[in-house]
Amino acid sequence: MIEGIFVEGLIYAIMALGVFFTFRILDFPDLTVDGSFPMGAVIMATSLHAGVNPLSGLVLAFCGGVSAGFVTAAIHNKLKVPHLLAGILTMTMLYSVNIRILSNRANLPLLRVDTILTRVQSACEGIFSPEIASLIFFILVVLGLKLALDLFFLTDLGLVFGALGNNEQMVRVQGVNPATLKLIGVGLSNGLVALSGAFAAQYQGFADVNLGQGIVVSGLASVMLGEFLIKSNRIWALTLRVVLGAILFKAIMYLGRYYGYYINMTPNDLKLITGLLIIISLAISNYKRLRAKGNA
Repeated sequence: MIEGIFVEGLIYAIMALGVFFTFRILDFPDLTVDGSFPMGAVIMATSLHAGVNPLSGLVLAFCGGVSAGFVTAAIHNKLKVPHLLAGILTMTMLYSVNIRILSNRANLPLLRVDTILTRVQSACEGIFSPEIASLIFFILVVLGLKLALDLFFLTDLGLVFGALGNNEQMVRVQGVNPATLKLIGVGLSNGLVALSGAFAAQYQGFADVNLGQGIVVSGLASVMLGEFLIKSNRIWALTLRVVLGAILFKAIMYLGRYYGYYINMTPNDLKLITGLLIIISLAISNYKRLRAKGNA
């Protein structure tokens, strides 16, 4: 049970890191996530059924997500469409694209298909149980991605991304094209989201075009919950609290799903809880900011 919560939290932490990139770093609220997450899942499932190596399938899923992000950024940059509408347009189009990838099906099971998880579990057979082997694998994957992001945000390009979210005009004055940065940033963000979708499909044993329904809200809730856990502006702490926030979010959802009946709550109420978590987080953040201004 505990292993399952941590594994699901780590898988969704990859998606939350992508949401953090656009929402907190770029200040680009991106709803493409609802389409790029299932896109990663369906690309992975289709690739595995076609006999593609699981590692190559992950690369294809990542590239699919990056392409989806490029489309959103291009719609925003070239047609001057607001962030939210550009994301909604891409997300809507991706629903049909994902069904096309699945050959006009809504879902695809991965039963008796060799995935990266089955390989990891086979390699650890006799040493660790399948659950522990999966947990160790995802700890290593998320740790690697987190360290890579930390190093990226310390490069000149990464620092410019941070400046873009704070003051786009200043970046423009420095001779940097914000449109190019948004193209790269939104692309990388959705690449991470699609990678998360690819892992989720392998862990759950199926890919479905509706996997991403409301996933961006889950990502936002994870980011905001994490902000209450660690108080620091250092980049390693910012990414760490996103990971911890995703695990905490999954734990809260687990408690709601399995013990919510004590308060007459059903699984259908989980979306309501997610929305309330975000509203409460925003209210507490606003209260703290106003109190800090009052004390200044």
